Amino acid sequence: MSVSSRSPLPKILIDGSHFRDEDGRTVILRGVNLGGDCKMPYPDGGTNHPTDFAGHRDVSFIGRPFPLEEAEEHFLRLQAWGFNCLRLLTTWEAVEHAGPGQYDTAYLDYYAELCRLAGEHGFYVFVDFHQDVWSRMTGGDGAPGWLFEKVGLDFTKFHAAGAAHVMQYKYDYTRGGRQEENYPTMTWSQNYRLPANGIMWTLFFAGRDFAPGLMIDGQNVQDYMQAHYLGAMREIAKRVAHMPHVMGFDTLNEPGTGFAGEKLSYRHLGPSEEKNRIAQPGPAWSVLDCLAVASGVPRTIPQLEFSLEEMKSVVKYEKTENPDGISIWLDGHSCPFAEAGAYRVTGGEVQVLNEDFFRIVNGESVSLEETYMAPFFARVGETIRAEREDWLVFAELDPFTGLLGGAFPEETPERTVNASHWYDIVTLSTKTFMYPVSVNPFSGKMLEGREAIEEHYRKQLGRIREAGRTLNDGAGAPTLIGECGIPFDLDGGAAYEAFATGDRSNKPWEKHIMALNFLYNALDALHLSSAQWNYTASNSNDLAVGDGWNQEDLSIFSRDQQLEPDNIHSGGRALQGFVRPYAKAVSGVLKEVRFDLGTRLFELSYEAKGSGATDVFLPAVQYPGGANLEVDGGEATYDGRTQMLAITALKDGPVKITITPR
Repeated sequence: MSVSSRSPLPKILIDGSHFRDEDGRTVILRGVNLGGDCKMPYPDGGTNHPTDFAGHRDVSFIGRPFPLEEAEEHFLRLQAWGFNCLRLLTTWEAVEHAGPGQYDTAYLDYYAELCRLAGEHGFYVFVDFHQDVWSRMTGGDGAPGWLFEKVGLDFTKFHAAGAAHVMQYKYDYTRGGRQEENYPTMTWSQNYRLPANGIMWTLFFAGRDFAPGLMIDGQNVQDYMQAHYLGAMREIAKRVAHMPHVMGFDTLNEPGTGFAGEKLSYRHLGPSEEKNRIAQPGPAWSVLDCLAVASGVPRTIPQLEFSLEEMKSVVKYEKTENPDGISIWLDGHSCPFAEAGAYRVTGGEVQVLNEDFFRIVNGESVSLEETYMAPFFARVGETIRAEREDWLVFAELDPFTGLLGGAFPEETPERTVNASHWYDIVTLSTKTFMYPVSVNPFSGKMLEGREAIEEHYRKQLGRIREAGRTLNDGAGAPTLIGECGIPFDLDGGAAYEAFATGDRSNKPWEKHIMALNFLYNALDALHLSSAQWNYTASNSNDLAVGDGWNQEDLSIFSRDQQLEPDNIHSGGRALQGFVRPYAKAVSGVLKEVRFDLGTRLFELSYEAKGSGATDVFLPAVQYPGGANLEVDGGEATYDGRTQMLAITALKDGPVKITITPR
């Protein structure tokens, strides 16, 4: 079915909006994120295990995404499923958890060996320094815990003060199971709007402007934090620089925006002149609310819920946060933004001193992207290219930027890839695939039928692709959707229940297959590369576990479903949705690619140029009885062992491949 590949992979280059290899072929990177549990320490650091994070300096991430002795099994499976690229996760905490400058060399050796083995199995790799809502102590993953002490924050008080929404403090582990009343589905993302995240992201990106007096070991807080983040990145870079299949580094997964560019008192309740985007369900904090609560001043916050009648988020009630008046600042420390003149607290009351404190610096308006993200991208580029000059930068902005028509800052380094993310937000947040009727969450417009939903997917992904128009001196950039995928615990885990009772058919997975089919149809239509989220080797069908992080469950593999260890596909979920034919490399200009899941009709057309072969992945999953092949303008050979179809054009000009099941 599949084999380990020992021949070196051709180098990947950027040519306008395309990836090309050294032979000049157009390359589609069909990747997967490896893996969801890399966010958490090994072996029992997942959110399904209680912790107070007291031992954060002594953790280890060796074994994430899997022990090295399991690598062959997992890489062969991903190879058999047609993937040729890995977004390989690590975290700042994994590298530098013990303390400033104290790098976990055993973990670095482990990660380097994992990278090497990936290359031996034919995978391109780009390194993802992952984070979600800053750190494990603030409801996510990413940064090491010692940073809070360095900036003067006491993370042990975050929960009591309402400064962070953390599963380990809210979940009843003695009871188990999914607990919507304690820790509702997908609510971890609300942390971006809460005090702890707001403070840390603002200090990280813009501390020089907004906290000029906060110095750590002789450096401004921004310089200190970024220097240590980039130092951890450098340590990884040093160990993988000699591996030609490593294409480059992601800048930072889904970065938070902090307070930069925000009015101090503004609460986002819906699209407005201040912020032209939808209001998400959850608390509607202003910057002032965040800073007051962090300083121990209770605040009453509007709570939004999505209304199906109005097709938007509306205020349902108000909630008083931090009623006990607990400050999250360590003794001897105070809010650096108050010290810099943003506001003050007098007699338990908060007074605004400068409404535009986070909007105007030295008389000039600031922009998160242009003022702060662009120089950060430049520093990432300088850091990794000091170790290997030809590396690509896989850049990410706030996930909503591309969807709302925004673009990357023009000062982003050369040879940058648009690595933005996309999910069907309704499916992701509700864990329900609403077909044949769905909703555009940005407009509230009803989408009826397959064609409308697929067109919606294409439009959103096309808008994200356009966000790269400013990159590489205006020449544009390839787009690799760094994350896309679906929850597999749809409808309360109905497919898991069916599997547990013995149903091994595709019927319980029909919704999953359909949703993935819509996604990959859109990617094909737009000729986009991608990395599906995700493959978690330790995944469980238990609704309280899933990928081992905040009850998310988007893994395309689960050990709980691996009943036939000798079958490479055993353990896979909804394979028909994503194991599908595609053009890996095209010798010429790709014109059209289309796969119809219902009929298994695959069509590829391109304008051949040169003598190189066009490589097409043709999986047995879709063609178990074999396939009929028609090639107009070329000749083809098929290797059943690698599931690869190689087409050689008879001459420069049009070539069309048509494949149907036998």
